Amino acid sequence: MTKKSTARCGFCGRADRDVSLMLTGLDGCCICSECVEQAWNVIQEHKAVSGFSPKPWGARPLPKPMDIKEHLDQYVIGQDEAKKTLAVAVYNHYKRLTQKVEDDGVELEKSNIIMVGSTGTGKTLLARTIAKMLDVPFSIVDATVFTEAGYVGEDVESILSRLLQAADYDVAAAERGIVFIDEIDKVARKGDNPSITRDVSGEGVQQAMLKLLEGSTVNVPPKGGRKHPDQDYVKIDTSNILFICGGAFDGIERKIAQRLNTHVVGYNSVQNVKRIDQKDMMKYIQPQDLKSFGLIPELIGRLPVLTHLDPLDRTALRRILTEPKNSLIRQQKKLFKMDDIELTFEEDALDYIVDKAVEFKLGARGLRSIVEDVMQEAQFDAPSSEKKQIRITKDYIMERLARSERLAS
Repeated sequence: MTKKSTARCGFCGRADRDVSLMLTGLDGCCICSECVEQAWNVIQEHKAVSGFSPKPWGARPLPKPMDIKEHLDQYVIGQDEAKKTLAVAVYNHYKRLTQKVEDDGVELEKSNIIMVGSTGTGKTLLARTIAKMLDVPFSIVDATVFTEAGYVGEDVESILSRLLQAADYDVAAAERGIVFIDEIDKVARKGDNPSITRDVSGEGVQQAMLKLLEGSTVNVPPKGGRKHPDQDYVKIDTSNILFICGGAFDGIERKIAQRLNTHVVGYNSVQNVKRIDQKDMMKYIQPQDLKSFGLIPELIGRLPVLTHLDPLDRTALRRILTEPKNSLIRQQKKLFKMDDIELTFEEDALDYIVDKAVEFKLGARGLRSIVEDVMQEAQFDAPSSEKKQIRITKDYIMERLARSERLAS
């Protein structure tokens, strides 16, 4: 056992045996861990009082659309068309925020985005990755929890409450953030006729969202929840908040097919039908299809950028499993590495996981549920065992999944 040195902290005078950690600098100067923590608290209090911001937003260079897409490629497999659309829209939006005031009368308007794609194709991951890259506040909200004012549920203003919380209650930061509204298709109106009465969670919610999406000053309850008269509000201007809406729009393919068939008339109709990709009708989506599905025209007009996500085939799922920086396999390997255990997967084992995900038709989420199910037993036993290497085979995966099916039945 090595003998401890007799170094002392230059601030409080404690010896290294009296503290958990002693940091040594040039010329033998030392500072203990407790003084470091106290100094950190003093700095944070000073920043809060003075409002000091070491690197204001807008001083950083704005990444170009190609740079944004290259960054997305590291985390999201495929979906090139959606990535390009998002990259251009986000670049133009934040370029608009940094524009200089001129007298030419040209005012750049905000371009909110709506993404259409089946579950597990990467809609949420794309939005989260872009927000993380730009280092702006980001929040995810579910459209299904909102109701029209006066009903039990959440007001649409609580969307901004969550963004404000993500920005650590910095209003200026929240006003340049990104909000991802998921399950936007679930608030579509059920009938073709517009509602003339109050609607709990359909068209009424869409109408309540209009002022948020377009840009207005909104009174936001800082802690979320319903509004009440005695509450203090925070005023947030939504003009510079980028809204990205996503939804599966299950069944919209039929609307698209009906529209395409109505345009195919006469001798050339057979040739036009042949050119249509029946397996991926989503690529032909247009704003009128969203209207046919149940979104009101006013909402569609405030979401001018429309893009679709391709369904994930077997090849894409296989790449998702191993290639991205935060792939499922890399996450599992890192978890075991933290216990000094080397985890490896055989190639046919990975192929079998992909086959089961294709069978379940749950996209990338299906991959995660299978991997978590397969690795549960190993994660339970490995930390207490003496093994330093674990190899996952196809037979092991088949056995684990068969056991889960037996328990389910």
